[in-house]
Amino acid sequence: MKTRQLGSNGLEVSALGFGCMGISQAYGTPLSKQDGITLIRAAVERGVTFFDTAEVYGPFANEEVVGEALAPVREQVVIATKFGFDIDFATRENRGVCSRPERIRQAVEGSLKRLRIDTIDLLYQHRVDPNVPIEDVAGTVKVLIAEGKVKHFGMSEPGVATLRRAHAVQPVTTLQNEYSLWTRGVETNGILAACDELGIGLVPYSPLGKGFLTGAMNKDTKLGEGDFRSLVPRFAPEAMEKNQALVDLLRRVGAAKGATPAQIALAWLLAQRPYIVPIPGTTRLHRLEENIGATTVELSADDLREIEQAAAQIHIEGERYAPQQLAMVGRDAPPASR
Repeated sequence: MKTRQLGSNGLEVSALGFGCMGISQAYGTPLSKQDGITLIRAAVERGVTFFDTAEVYGPFANEEVVGEALAPVREQVVIATKFGFDIDFATRENRGVCSRPERIRQAVEGSLKRLRIDTIDLLYQHRVDPNVPIEDVAGTVKVLIAEGKVKHFGMSEPGVATLRRAHAVQPVTTLQNEYSLWTRGVETNGILAACDELGIGLVPYSPLGKGFLTGAMNKDTKLGEGDFRSLVPRFAPEAMEKNQALVDLLRRVGAAKGATPAQIALAWLLAQRPYIVPIPGTTRLHRLEENIGATTVELSADDLREIEQAAAQIHIEGERYAPQQLAMVGRDAPPASR
C-alpha cells in the first residue's frame, strides 16, 4: 500500500483509509462486534493504516470496536475520531451539535478510554457549532495537543471563513468533507482552494456516493430498515434512475482498465490531489479488497479528461442529504467574543 501525507506536519497514512461508521450504524443491520473487529484487522493485514471513527457512531459502540480491533497494532496505525455532538451518556440520545470547550474535553476523555489509547492521532470537529466561536474550539484542541492527548486537529464540513479562523489559532491538519464524482462541492465552494493554499489534507468521506457509485444499486433497490439512505433525496428511485448515467460512465472507463466502477471512482479521487486520502467504508471483505485495489489503478491524463468531459454532461439528481443534515454542512461559527 502506498502512503500519503495529510497536511504539512508529517501525518503519513495509507493512500486509502477505512471509514468504520457502517460497521455500527447507518446502513441497516450493524455487524456484530466480533465481525467488525475481524474486518478491521483484515484491513490492517492488507496495508490500511488509517481508520476513521467518531463518538457519535453508535453512539460510542464504533469507537469500542475500533479500539479493540487495533489495540494489538496501535503503533502501526493512525486513528481519527470526532467530537461535536451533545450525547446523553445514559440514554445515548443525540441532542444536537455542541462544541463547548467542556464538552470537547468530555468527549476526548471518553474517546481515549473507548479507543484504548493515550493519544488521539487526529481529532476532528464533526460539525461546526453555530453557537460557539471557532476560536474557542481550536483553542481547546490546541491545549489538548499541548497536554499530549491529541496530535492533530481536523474539521469536517466547515465554511471556508470558519476554517481560516480555526487555522489561525491551531493549524488544521486535514479536512473531512464529502467528495466524489457525484458530490463535488469542494471544487467550487473554496474548500479545495483553501487546502491548496494552507497545506491542509483532504479526507473524502462517502467517496463511493454512499454505495451508489459501486454499481450495486439501481432504481429497483430496496433499502432495508434502519438504512439512512431511505431519507436521502438522491436515493429516491427516480433520482437513482437518472443518476445511473454516472455509474455507466464509471463502468465504461473501468472496462478498458480491467477495473470496477468503485475502483475507477476511487482512482479518480486519488488523482485529484496528492494529499487526498479517501475513506470508503464497507462491511464486506470482498468490497474491502476491491476498494484497496483502486490504489493500483492508473488513470492517464486522457482518462481523466474523458471522465471530466462526460461527467460534465450528467446532471446529478437530488440533494446529498435530507434537509436537517444538509443544514449542518458548510456553515460558519459566530465571531469570537471580545
